[in-house]
Amino acid sequence: MLIRYLVQAIGVIAVGAVLAACSSGNGSISPQAGWPAISSTLPESQPDSLGNNYIKHVVIVIQENRTFDNLFATFPGADGTTTGLTHTGQVIPLQKYNLYSPIFLQNGYMFFRVAYDHGKMDGFDVEPYQSGTYRYQYVDPAQIKPYWDLAKQYALADHMFQTQGSGSFTSHQDLIRGNTEISPTEAIIDGPSGTPWGCGAPGGTKTTIITATGALSNNGPYPCFSYDTLRDLLDTKHVSWRYYSPSVTMADGFQWNGFDAIAAVFRGPEWKWKISTPETNILKDASENRLQNVSWVVPDFVNSDHPNDGSDTGPSWVAQIVNAIGQSPAWNSTAIIVTWDDWGGFYDHVAPPRRGFGGLGFRVPMLVISPYIKQGTISHTSYEFASIIRFIEDNWSLGRLNNSADTRAHSIVDVFDFSQAPRPFHPIAAKYSHSFFEHQPPSNRPVDTQ
Repeated sequence: MLIRYLVQAIGVIAVGAVLAACSSGNGSISPQAGWPAISSTLPESQPDSLGNNYIKHVVIVIQENRTFDNLFATFPGADGTTTGLTHTGQVIPLQKYNLYSPIFLQNGYMFFRVAYDHGKMDGFDVEPYQSGTYRYQYVDPAQIKPYWDLAKQYALADHMFQTQGSGSFTSHQDLIRGNTEISPTEAIIDGPSGTPWGCGAPGGTKTTIITATGALSNNGPYPCFSYDTLRDLLDTKHVSWRYYSPSVTMADGFQWNGFDAIAAVFRGPEWKWKISTPETNILKDASENRLQNVSWVVPDFVNSDHPNDGSDTGPSWVAQIVNAIGQSPAWNSTAIIVTWDDWGGFYDHVAPPRRGFGGLGFRVPMLVISPYIKQGTISHTSYEFASIIRFIEDNWSLGRLNNSADTRAHSIVDVFDFSQAPRPFHPIAAKYSHSFFEHQPPSNRPVDTQ
């Protein structure tokens, strides 16, 4: 967070200077150098409309700040690694570490560009202000057993890429609309200059803009947007939705969710009845068979998997959401998608394809849980956050938002097998119980501040 405030204070010109200074002999790059051309390749042919004969509910569970290699480095059959590459070309082992990590890694665009290093993926050890090899680590599988059990039982995607090489603010926008384009030539990237983020930000708060060529400006619009999101398509077709998020009372933010930055929701009646707080309401709504057609679930900070959250409860939190849905009448018509909103500063070895503004970013894990998925499915398809949006668009015949992301993205439909009978649900074992989360006091901390 210190770096974010520093960058906002000195301006984007200084950011470029930092990157340029780092580009001499250490494998990092300047803001606009080294990008390959944006790919115009469209996904292979997929239906524009699936109909909703099978899936009546989609639940998107959003965790925090992990790369694929950080959580699934050693998962059998997946594209993981236990070694990493430094800027000198040295191959070093990834260190097995606890889920809780005391380090606080920066993950903004400037850091992404240094780590990416023209696609060589060898700059993680020379990122500005945080040089060293402590980014080269993976979590002990024993500490994230519910995630591994879900991957073994359902589908694990090992080529889900964050939309941008950036942090949480834009990622949560990507997860409700696919990207943050504000014009054909500009998109929002990184966090706003002030907190709370979104439509409650102080007057004068600015955003950072990135162009298709990689140019940056910190004189972007106030972080309260009027662009269309999936909500507009859902409302038009009368498809119900709900966004579960924690209540945050600190100066860093209020209710941390993507719709906090959408003027029509934040300033309209839907804020009161489609934004559900606390986030633990998902457990009750699932258990009582009150799921909406589309749901997003943001965790309390301590359950988020954020590396410095001081907690190991994240995997159990996700497991109990899955268990509540799996043991409800909605199971046979539900798809649960678990993903992590950004890379969190950790090492990953797969270079992302170049698509759009400041992206694609690094890989994050994605789990897809449904009775229509064959056990142990591993998808190597190249996805991005808009792949989730496209699946929802197609499932309810919503049409397109017609931004570049939902048009180009490959839907996650290919992990499903609708020819099979729905599989019965078997509860996922977890260290912390359903009751633990129902009675857990809120931390009143924002899920992320970078």
